[in-house]
Amino acid sequence: MTTLKDTPTTLMFHAEMLPPIADSVGDAVQQSLPPAAPHGELDSYSTFLASRPPVFETCAVEEILSMADLAPQLHLHIVHLSATECIPILRQARKKGINITAETCFHYLGLASDDIEDGDTRHKCCPPIRSQTNQDRLWNEIADAEDGCIKTIVSDHSPCTPELKLLPPRFQTAHQADNRRPSLHQIDSGIDVTLPEEAIQDAKAALEKQGDFFAAWGGISSVGLGLPILHTAAAARLAAGEKAPSIVDIVRMCSQATAKQVGLAHRKGGIRAGMDADICVFDDEDVWTLRAGDMRWKNRCSPWEGHRFRGRVKETWVRGQKVFELGGVNAGFVGGKPVGQAIVERRME
Repeated sequence: MTTLKDTPTTLMFHAEMLPPIADSVGDAVQQSLPPAAPHGELDSYSTFLASRPPVFETCAVEEILSMADLAPQLHLHIVHLSATECIPILRQARKKGINITAETCFHYLGLASDDIEDGDTRHKCCPPIRSQTNQDRLWNEIADAEDGCIKTIVSDHSPCTPELKLLPPRFQTAHQADNRRPSLHQIDSGIDVTLPEEAIQDAKAALEKQGDFFAAWGGISSVGLGLPILHTAAAARLAAGEKAPSIVDIVRMCSQATAKQVGLAHRKGGIRAGMDADICVFDDEDVWTLRAGDMRWKNRCSPWEGHRFRGRVKETWVRGQKVFELGGVNAGFVGGKPVGQAIVERRME
């Protein structure tokens, strides 16, 4: 923080840490298991959730704020905030003039621990997806456009194969099953899978850990789904008489505010003369269900598969050039080659 204190940049934190031990526990603490150790079945989502309680996030936020005076002008930012217990802490800090903001993610606003089946490791991420009550409080915070501490909403896209997710077969689609390594049944059945002994042992070990939330890769695949996720959930909340941001607020938090955060507000995040002509054509009435074939990333493994959405992206334009089209003769990514530009802004020596 002292190194960056006079630079026009943002210092971002993954805010999770083990809470300090408040009471003396004697020398036995040196041999005891850490607070994060699982207590329960490893394929139970409740076991995983209990291993990363909200206090992990609140302790980290408080630790960050305790050092804020080292760099009073530096923008501090909490990435992928999950626990709403952090919100009053951040609000109070902002009232004191500390330049700190937070973001949350599509999966924290659209998925809840109440609905996660045991073994469905597609839902593993850190911090974890928490309860429906926690999710409701997140929505209330982002609906408070003026005073809220959550200023941006992001995907935190972290794709991986079903193999790395240790996903049990019952949660795999046919596409994923075709691309995973041979099963233990195949290995032991006499089928020639031409694998070296080391790969066979790895496959057996992976099969034994299927559904293990502690061994599986952590991360959610959702890039490109932000608008459908948020628009669907917000519309449902408004229909139920609950607080939710408008589509304009959603665009602000997902586009305008993120562009400003990374120093690109002079060319990204808006539609006006002099800006890059980055445009998304969104049909807010299209009702559809996400299938593996609709995922626009390589390894099609996501907890969003099977979810029914209202609203769908029909076209995407980058600097005035169409790069994606849904349906039609030229369906999918169009143009044949990447058109993005590398943005390397030197902010410090």
